[in-house]
Amino acid sequence: MKIVGLSGSVVGSKTRTAMNYTIKKVNEKYPEHEVNLLDLADYDIQFSDGRNYLEYEGDTGYITKTIMDADAIIIGTPIFQASIPGTLKNIFDLLPVNAFRDKVVGMVVTAGSAKHYLIAEQQLKPILSYMKAQMVQTYVFIEEMDFYRKEIVNDDVLLRIDRLAEDMVVLSKTFQEIREAKEAEYDF
Repeated sequence: MKIVGLSGSVVGSKTRTAMNYTIKKVNEKYPEHEVNLLDLADYDIQFSDGRNYLEYEGDTGYITKTIMDADAIIIGTPIFQASIPGTLKNIFDLLPVNAFRDKVVGMVVTAGSAKHYLIAEQQLKPILSYMKAQMVQTYVFIEEMDFYRKEIVNDDVLLRIDRLAEDMVVLSKTFQEIREAKEAEYDF
């Protein structure tokens, strides 16, 4: 199984820190899976111009193709100005409408205030649903106070990250088994 972590911002350190913890946990618990972390801060991504994702080259082509090849995706996003960052929205715009069909998607959200917990519910989940994602229903929400010197210091957050990793893999395997059983019904 291919699992991709996507750190959806080009600034700040908290989302990357949270994604590092999450990817580390997935690797520890499920070393048999191929796990890749894409941090948008490390790439030069073009703005979406309506082309098919296969037509993009360079970093943009690499990011879109890696996401499309994944079986499961963990999206990490900060909340800026009560919204997801434009860099993350651009990634969604680069992909086709059905980009997340047959993919399980989990979320790790970092924010400066507890008041921003609904951004994932009101902005991110509708986008992922529209793009046909099978979502892990509970996401990890991490506040500013849960970090200290680029480390997560809240044990409850670490437990939720652990649970997200487990839920992602179990849900992915379950949906894969359902798809295989359905395909086996056809006689061609």
